[in-house]
Amino acid sequence: MYQLILIIHVFVAVCLIALVLVQQGKGATMGAAFGSGASQTVFGSRGSGSFLLRLTIGFVVVFFVTSISLNYIVSQSYKKSAVITLPAPTQGKEVMPLPAAPTVPALPSEIPSR
Repeated sequence: MYQLILIIHVFVAVCLIALVLVQQGKGATMGAAFGSGASQTVFGSRGSGSFLLRLTIGFVVVFFVTSISLNYIVSQSYKKSAVITLPAPTQGKEVMPLPAAPTVPALPSEIPSR
């Protein structure tokens, strides 16, 4: 289930990026006033505002739903695996002491020259 939601999430993210890049900004029609008559001819004379805006809003809703569901799935699996088991206490048993640290031999006071 996690992999399916993750694939949908990545697909929707790529589609959102593409849709945002396709849409025109508010100042994009300024070129039409100065002789560029081919603006907005791909989506008709009304432009791409309503169709692309509705499509973008739909993808945004799906993106947020998949984000929240992925977060929920991961948090539930983390809660299940976060159980810590402690070792049983040793009552009345003798604990072995740690061995002594090894000693480093002393350096000679004079270093022989060559």
